[in-house]
Amino acid sequence: MTGGGHLPEVFARRPKRADARRNYESLIAAAREAFAENGASASLEEVARRAGVGIGTLYRNFPNRPDLFEAVYVEEVRALSRSAADLADLPPWDALVAWLHRFVGYAATKRALAEELLHDSEVFRTCRTEIYTAGEPMMRRAQAAGVVRDDISFDDVVRLVSGLTMARFPEPDQRERVLGVALDGLRPPPAPR
Repeated sequence: MTGGGHLPEVFARRPKRADARRNYESLIAAAREAFAENGASASLEEVARRAGVGIGTLYRNFPNRPDLFEAVYVEEVRALSRSAADLADLPPWDALVAWLHRFVGYAATKRALAEELLHDSEVFRTCRTEIYTAGEPMMRRAQAAGVVRDDISFDDVVRLVSGLTMARFPEPDQRERVLGVALDGLRPPPAPR
């Protein structure tokens, strides 16, 4: 990630030894799942159990709850940002749509942790910059290819998709359908006849 300040401190806590790094990554994955299912109130004991480690291992990696929240959030942003490069070989529309689907998954984690993290913190500001750095070029590429309207900004798209993640859907398929309708709205209108 780019930026200074607090993020290097978050990454400095990542273990260097292979076994310790596996435990760390297992804890992050388990916490992501637990927070997505149960919100930020998920128990740390449950996170450790899902990761297959003892509670002491969790506390060695994350001395307090906010450290775990922050690490999960930052890891989600990093994965979302890296995925932009993974999609670079797809046609512009397909790349943007695939990335926005991944963004929805990230937004679910963010929503679960948002109450626990300060929105005006350096971590949030740096992560937001990282997301825009990854997503804006994809949007510009799609606009240059004529497959996305040119009268909208990436910020407009982020707000649209983020708004969808705030809604409660009785079934996951409905969220996907609604997202599909919203994404269709990004396409340029047909030329007048």
